[in-house]
Amino acid sequence: MNVEEIREYCLTVGTDVVEKTPFVKFHGAESVLAFYVGGHIFCYFDFDKFDVVTVKCQPARIADLRESCDYICDPFNMSPKYWIGIRAKDCPDAVMKELIANSYAIVGMG
Repeated sequence: MNVEEIREYCLTVGTDVVEKTPFVKFHGAESVLAFYVGGHIFCYFDFDKFDVVTVKCQPARIADLRESCDYICDPFNMSPKYWIGIRAKDCPDAVMKELIANSYAIVGMG
């Protein structure tokens, strides 16, 4: 998926999704686009660089994903205990969508 496809998908996972660029005051993070549910981030990525998409994930699932998927990496600036990074160019579209929807569900329940 390209940056626009992921952006569009994030906006469709729920009617309560809000899109923001919350880090414009921070050098190096001006182009980070974040998606929120209930006032909390569930997905974000740098829309200029667009290399890693960061999403929340169940801690029990993270180890399995890291072991079985070479496109799972450390999240950008979040705890690797609760968040994963996804190498956007290497991840199959269906998996990317599932991981984003999963993150939305986790954050939305909190």
